[in-house]
Amino acid sequence: MAPPTTYEALAKLLDYPLVKPELTDEDVIAGLELAKRYGIASVIVRPCDIDLAVRTLQGNAVKPAAACGFPYGSSNTGTKLYEARDMLRRGAREIDLVIAISKVLSREFQYVQSELLQLSELCHKEGALLKVSLENAYLSDELKIIACRCLERAEVDFVETTVADIPLVRKNLPEEIGIKAAGGIHTADQALEACAAGATRIGTTTPAAILDEWKARLTPPPAATTS
Repeated sequence: MAPPTTYEALAKLLDYPLVKPELTDEDVIAGLELAKRYGIASVIVRPCDIDLAVRTLQGNAVKPAAACGFPYGSSNTGTKLYEARDMLRRGAREIDLVIAISKVLSREFQYVQSELLQLSELCHKEGALLKVSLENAYLSDELKIIACRCLERAEVDFVETTVADIPLVRKNLPEEIGIKAAGGIHTADQALEACAAGATRIGTTTPAAILDEWKARLTPPPAATTS
């Protein structure tokens, strides 16, 4: 992916997760308002906050996204489908799904494949995007590659991975599936590094810091005055 050259280009790559358990309604609203001011791609909220997110972002280009199967992908398929369907009905435009980590580790790949297919079909039927987190810390390279094959067959929209694993994931996914980089991306340089590695979305808890730094870089210094 070509590196961003404008403020808007970088802003539209950023996903802002608001999923920590201690966040209050006021905290979530503050985060949503920040996202609106900075013009980022999406805000990911907990399922209990999707109504608040949709209402707050109404009429804005920032997309409301909902976490599904968070945080470890341990819900059964029926529960994930119900959760995703309910979030879409309430107005979520993106679903951020955690892959079934235990099933990947157990090598129950048919289970994983079936679950991903059903969720992908559900999201696409509603015109929404499906982003799937690999949770790389739990998986060997072999299992990451097998998971990528399942994700490809399910035709998901984005696969979330660490910056370090982008080359591995990119090699094992078709170009039409985007890569979301996440984990420790807090500066403009780190965001640009993720883009250079092949990320087409970036998850960060500090979008304001990244974009303020980026805007300052793009702003030309004042012309020198002569006495």
